[in-house]
Amino acid sequence: MKVHEYQAKEIFKKYGIPTPKEKMCQRVDEVIAASAELGLPCVIKAQVHVGGRGKAGGIKIAKTEQEVKEYAKQILSMEIKGLPVKKVLVSEAIAIASEAYLGIINDRTAKKTVMMACKEGGVEIEEVARKKPESIFKVYADPLVGLLPHKARQIGLFLYDDPKIAFACADITSKLYKMFIEMDSSLAEINPLVVTNSGELIALDAKINFDDNGLQRHPEIEAMRDRESEDENELMARECDLSYVKLDGNIGCVVNGAGLAMATMDLVKHFGGEPANFLDIGGSSSPQKVKNALEILLRDKNVQVIFFNIFGGITRCDDVANGILEAKKELNIKQPIVARLTGTNEDKAMEILKEAGLIFAESMDDGAKKAIELLK
Repeated sequence: MKVHEYQAKEIFKKYGIPTPKEKMCQRVDEVIAASAELGLPCVIKAQVHVGGRGKAGGIKIAKTEQEVKEYAKQILSMEIKGLPVKKVLVSEAIAIASEAYLGIINDRTAKKTVMMACKEGGVEIEEVARKKPESIFKVYADPLVGLLPHKARQIGLFLYDDPKIAFACADITSKLYKMFIEMDSSLAEINPLVVTNSGELIALDAKINFDDNGLQRHPEIEAMRDRESEDENELMARECDLSYVKLDGNIGCVVNGAGLAMATMDLVKHFGGEPANFLDIGGSSSPQKVKNALEILLRDKNVQVIFFNIFGGITRCDDVANGILEAKKELNIKQPIVARLTGTNEDKAMEILKEAGLIFAESMDDGAKKAIELLK
């Protein structure tokens, strides 16, 4: 789950991470009032769940009242990468002496959280990692004792020569780590972390992503969810207890189990096809769940073929078959369906579906090949 910049900064403040004076606004008159309160010049920043706001014109520095009004109208009426801007953050303008990057993620290979720092801030860290990986300094936290103070100081001393600023950075680093762990985050970034002309450190921008699996422990974070900024089908899938991610292909995949779902997508790609989605119906699927999965799948107009790849353990193949049958009766499915159903009650499933007009596959390879052939 993602939150907007203004929400991330609210969380930063709770952990003592310094941020600029700011106000979130949804109307032009609110922006005008906020700019009067904060003073000119001020910065008006679009609040959307995508990067590249500055390049798209979603971040403007307003130096006059007229510019405040013009930029507010402009930004609140624009779309950035397909997402309409409905909120802006009005911030005091900061005199910047230097910019840096500070972030934390989970390193799955090392099985540890890793703090990352770079002396180049305000730029896309992915580009820096690709072009100049040696410029990113990494410090790993111990899974048992956390981020030790001397590790946080290493980050500060890497970024800054001035000991006072370096130790202030170490303090921010420790607080960012504490927040990351306590809030079940999957990513936290300050980009840029700036030194002002007066020598203060301020988190000028903030980004936090949260692990969906931990949200049950944080209802206050769940309440921050901006449903209008999320994919409608992914929201529907979550409400139906399904795991769904839309992709760019045309072969809709319905699978039980995340590992099998990944293997199925890999197989489709291996034989020259393009999966339209990741869709995991889970380990215990009722017919209704299968029907819901197909309903979500069919909302993607790119789907031309549907490939069911079910390995029945806890999942009963006859439940899946009944779900397919109900969906065919109610959803007007025009796309051909390739089905590989094996495992618990597979014989019953074949009996249920024998008159349903499906194309049966004997193996995963066979199913993927048949799905791709149908596209031709």
